[in-house]
Amino acid sequence: MIAALLSGLWARLLLVAVGLLAVAGILFGARRAGRAAERLDTLQRNAEIQREQLQASTRRPRDRGELAQRLRDGRF
Repeated sequence: MIAALLSGLWARLLLVAVGLLAVAGILFGARRAGRAAERLDTLQRNAEIQREQLQASTRRPRDRGELAQRLRDGRF
């Protein structure tokens, strides 16, 4: 009788331990997914900034004369 009680107790403890490990695994996976999403967002934002900088460099004045003309016209 004691052996049956102990075996049932060990089975319950094992079941609880497996449940706790499963919850910990899910939380760890969610944390990794959150970090990956944040990293992707940062990469996209940096790529957009770089693209805007490249576009702005194509519209820059070519020399001092063009810069002076833009300043006179108020287009700068």
